[in-house]
Amino acid sequence: MRLAGKTALVTGAASGFGAEIARVFAREGAKVLILDLDGPGAEAVAAGIGPAARAVAGDVTRRADVDRALDAAAELDGGAFDVVVNNAGWTHRNKPLLEVTEDEFDRVYAINVKSIFHMVSAAVPRMKGRGGAMINVGSTAGIRPRPGLTWYNSTKGAVNLLTRSLAVELAPERIRVNCIAPVMGATGLLESFMGMPDTPENRARFIAGIPLGRLSEPKDIANAALYLASDEAEFITGVILEVDGGRTI
Repeated sequence: MRLAGKTALVTGAASGFGAEIARVFAREGAKVLILDLDGPGAEAVAAGIGPAARAVAGDVTRRADVDRALDAAAELDGGAFDVVVNNAGWTHRNKPLLEVTEDEFDRVYAINVKSIFHMVSAAVPRMKGRGGAMINVGSTAGIRPRPGLTWYNSTKGAVNLLTRSLAVELAPERIRVNCIAPVMGATGLLESFMGMPDTPENRARFIAGIPLGRLSEPKDIANAALYLASDEAEFITGVILEVDGGRTI
């Protein structure tokens, strides 16, 4: 039980990477609060986990919703929590950069970047004096960007730099901040990343750029998050952990 006695909040956990992170954390002994805009989906994941999980419907771009989720997470363990995973994310569809609308630009920055501002502003005061771990889910797009996703790529570059800066500034509070950078995975956003239908032929085009020869899977990201959240990583902070099958080499 690598997370026994810990309480975690995972955003965007109604499906995909976040849902598997929540399941793995609970399997390893943590109590887990699932925050997602998709309330029924979050409830379904929590029900599948059992008594160790609770779901809250909310929007990570709204501070009031973030505060409400943190309150619910604290209630799971008598007023304290230990781990925050900023997993919620979105992308505009893969297309020429001049075709991305201002609304799409604003939305991708609000969900991928401003949400972390809200979470840090709300969570850090609660973690002071106790310490803990914050894990941001970035992307290889912020390290080795693909064309057609320029504005999305820039949000993930921001997440990477935010992670390192937060790690330095929050170290005196014993709050570790790390980032996971997955390569493209088979999630609900896959066709948007690809900018084309998800067919075996189109997948093969993208997989050709990944040396280990497959897309990322939720278990890959969940296992990385488990390590970074655990006491095994107590001296690890400011790391951008590439879970990418060699894509960024």
